[in-house]
Amino acid sequence: MSEEKKNKLNPQLLKRILSYTKPYKKYFFASLFLTLTLSGFAIVRPLLISKALNEFVGDPTHLSSLNLIGFLILGSLIFESLLQFGNIFVTNYLGQSIVKDLRNQVYTHILHLKNSYFDKTPVGMLVTRSVSDIEALSEVFSEGFIVITGDILMLLTFVVVMFIKNWVLTLIVLTTVPLLLIATNLFKNGVKKTFNEVRNAVSSLNTFTQEHLTGIRIIQLFNREEQEYEKFKAINDKHRKANIRSIWYYSIFFPVVEILSAIAIGSLIWFIGVRANSLAIGLGDITFFVMMVSMLFRPIRMLADRLNTLQMGIVSADRVFKVLDTNEVIEDKGTKTFDDVKGNIEFKNVWFAYNDENYVLKNVSFKINSGQTIALVGATGAGKSTIINLLSRFYDLNKGEILVDDVNINNYKLEILRQNTGVVLQDVHLFNDSIFNNITLHNPEITLDKVIDASKQIGLHNFVMSLPGGYDYVVQERGMTLSAGQRQLIAFIRAFVYDPKLFILDEATATIDTHTEQLLQKALDKISKGRTSIIIAHRLATIKNADKIIVFDKGEIVEQGSQKELLNMNGHFKRLYELQFEEVS
Repeated sequence: MSEEKKNKLNPQLLKRILSYTKPYKKYFFASLFLTLTLSGFAIVRPLLISKALNEFVGDPTHLSSLNLIGFLILGSLIFESLLQFGNIFVTNYLGQSIVKDLRNQVYTHILHLKNSYFDKTPVGMLVTRSVSDIEALSEVFSEGFIVITGDILMLLTFVVVMFIKNWVLTLIVLTTVPLLLIATNLFKNGVKKTFNEVRNAVSSLNTFTQEHLTGIRIIQLFNREEQEYEKFKAINDKHRKANIRSIWYYSIFFPVVEILSAIAIGSLIWFIGVRANSLAIGLGDITFFVMMVSMLFRPIRMLADRLNTLQMGIVSADRVFKVLDTNEVIEDKGTKTFDDVKGNIEFKNVWFAYNDENYVLKNVSFKINSGQTIALVGATGAGKSTIINLLSRFYDLNKGEILVDDVNINNYKLEILRQNTGVVLQDVHLFNDSIFNNITLHNPEITLDKVIDASKQIGLHNFVMSLPGGYDYVVQERGMTLSAGQRQLIAFIRAFVYDPKLFILDEATATIDTHTEQLLQKALDKISKGRTSIIIAHRLATIKNADKIIVFDKGEIVEQGSQKELLNMNGHFKRLYELQFEEVS
């Protein structure tokens, strides 16, 4: 709650929200103008009705004047309706335009965040920030401070006109307003808490649902459906209870408002009945003040909702801005390109830790000459995949440096570095799109002919054509309609078609069948020819032709050399080799 109060009273946060109206100044000021005009114009109709009842009703000689008043009342209704239409359209257009711009900005920012940020941030939470929280901001403009400003102006206008017309009756009407303000404040505070609980529950639901739908196969494989369903029920129950609490506040507040309104009208009628003759109160005055009771209470009642809308919008904005203010982005200050790069790679005294000082790479140094194929081997967790993450700059190293042709990789443009680093991972991610689009990633410079030519060069064209529809075959989400081997084959084409200077294969043959492995091996031989290649493999048979093998153990290089040299050392590599040979035999 203290965080919400801070957000509510923080003028800098409100100023930052308003800064998004700059591209839409004309809509912002139009919305403000229409709202204020509506607020000031709301008193016209009751005054016209009061005048008609006081001066013209019941007198045949004033029929023409009564007709004129009738037309003015009708005209005011039509004019007010047009103003309301314009105001609703403009304020919502403004809000949705800001939502669009902010959502684009947030998504673009998320795309450039470091992998370390995603390691510790649930995807469901980011979905909530990008969708629900940003959507709440649109209501800041359609139901927030602009409308609140109009309501306050309307209330002031009503009270001033009422005092001018009859100060005694005005005081009677206002006798229940203090009770209404107290009830409104209690309602606002209660609902504010439940709204925050609802938003937190929505975030938890999004996070849980996204995570468990992604891992649905694991849940089903281990028969955890009932247990996970119980967890979901608990989270969903919290969401239900939060909503019910907010409904409970509404169910209490609205009847209270109606009771106070009825008391005000009853007090007014009673007083007029007792003192009408002495105060010279006409039918028009009675009607005017009865109308003003409902017109006065309505904006006060709505004020609580709108203040909560503004409050929740500011809280949501603070959450969204925290994502935008996250500095965990890879710095891209490099200027060099890969135009003349030969492909020499050097790791010099590299230290890296994913968390604090728990180093997964410790003083790692090695060189790869241009055109060489280097294999990295070692037990799980030895630090092999981290080499790829650092070379691709998914993470920034803690100490040391990585050089490509004696140039620190930080000095290369990040886009160019990654564009020229072809990576095939063990767990290939495919999008719900065609094979062609999964290969090109919608790059307009890569034509179908280029993709077909690349596929033929590495011997995978026949594989693609064997799929229904060939390159137009639509892959389902995460490529689950394809086997692991088929996904790997598509990833090979994707890596090759971009013609990278550096090629990296991360344990991509660990879980595939022999036939697919043979296809991949042929493709690998073609792709790695003339390129600097790094291969991470658990199957040591796949790296027997590597120019050099580097053996990792607990984040350190313990051996390096050709396969023959390493076998003669009787060290780590030989033990790994013999262990695999025993498993196969």
